Amino acid sequence: MTQPTFLSHPTVADRPPAQKLSAVRSWTADRPGELEPAVEQAGAHFGHPGPSQGFALTIAHRLSSSLVLTQGESHHDVEVGAAAIACRRAALFGRAPQVFDVRLALSLFGYLEAATPSVVARRKARFSGVSHSYPLQRLLADSIPESTLKMSVEAALALPPEEAIGA
Repeated sequence: MTQPTFLSHPTVADRPPAQKLSAVRSWTADRPGELEPAVEQAGAHFGHPGPSQGFALTIAHRLSSSLVLTQGESHHDVEVGAAAIACRRAALFGRAPQVFDVRLALSLFGYLEAATPSVVARRKARFSGVSHSYPLQRLLADSIPESTLKMSVEAALALPPEEAIGA
């Protein structure tokens, strides 16, 4: 029983007349700002969209205690830069970032063990200020060759540093 019996029942005459609606017309994307059919944008600073990319920052932050940094390097810059590279790698495979993606990004630049002075100089130049600049994040992520990111972690780490991270 949905309505108590002691309430009066409104009559049909108390309601406004029903409106007749026209048949549904076909729809087209003709307003400004609508993209016809799902055009993927490409170019500088567009990034690489993928699912759950914010999780890469969480993974990078959890791995920050194992980073081997030198004088003048920032944990925050390294975390954000590694997350950007990990997101690009995960997006190439159409999935969310995983710990392996972040570990690969950190290993390519020698952040998980003591690195040679040439690698340290190269990574300082690329990671400096990355956490505060979206264009620098995009440049860093795009600087890694796609062929390196598509490799397995073992194969990518077996490459010489110049070839793995680009010159």
